[in-house]
Amino acid sequence: MKPILILGASGFIGHTLYKELHPYFPTYGTYFSNKKLKRNKQFFHYACEKDELGPILQKIKPKLIISALRGPFDAQIEAHSELVDYILHFNCRLMFISSTNVFDAFEHFPSYEFDKTLSESIYGRFKIKIENMLLRLPPTKYTIIRLPMVFGVNSPRIQEIENLISCDEAIEVFPNTIINVTSDRKLSQQIHYIINHKQTGIFHLGSTDLVTHFDFIKRLAKHRGWNSIKYKQVYTTNMMRYLAVLPKENKLPNYLNASCEEILNDCFVKEGFS
Repeated sequence: MKPILILGASGFIGHTLYKELHPYFPTYGTYFSNKKLKRNKQFFHYACEKDELGPILQKIKPKLIISALRGPFDAQIEAHSELVDYILHFNCRLMFISSTNVFDAFEHFPSYEFDKTLSESIYGRFKIKIENMLLRLPPTKYTIIRLPMVFGVNSPRIQEIENLISCDEAIEVFPNTIINVTSDRKLSQQIHYIINHKQTGIFHLGSTDLVTHFDFIKRLAKHRGWNSIKYKQVYTTNMMRYLAVLPKENKLPNYLNASCEEILNDCFVKEGFS
């Protein structure tokens, strides 16, 4: 089987993908600070601001690289420039985990795969810069995965909310921002399918229905059994604005799609589990 390298495999999304893929493919990953992974021969230490990827690539010779990197933006851009050069010269593809923020300058509609990207945020412009690197490659060489907010039982977003609740602080919510969402479980299944079918191009992997950010957080609170929550309602504009990605061209089979309610179920802590 062809080896897969996940950059950022110790992070929330990267590790979810590693757990999903390693039973089926020879899967390797990089880590930065998780010392527990040091003895795992499938993992390699990598700090994008000071290390080069060349030695890791030469050792693994991956056929697919999944980038779920985190770190300084300038260092990540340099790392992806190195990756682009590598896949141009070797039989390898690059899958880049991007974000709905590449569209955060648009407000009036949800965004589809081939809509023009435009961002007002530093984070969104950073993602666009890397996407543009990939879009100059042959179409068979890249896959761009654009994600909305990602939740899960132990996701960083949920941990952040629980920390605010425990400190009796207010949760920021956006009543006039319309979003869609996904979960780590659903995302890993969708990416597994894309890999199995050797699909390339741009994919929007979010829930099929839309909801306001405030409504989703209130429904999440009900699912998680959170009580006595304080909300700080934030209005970034007087109008309703969209920050959602939906598929139009590159659609996955229906069984791989999910509604907001299904995503909420993926965030539910069953009795006896944590």
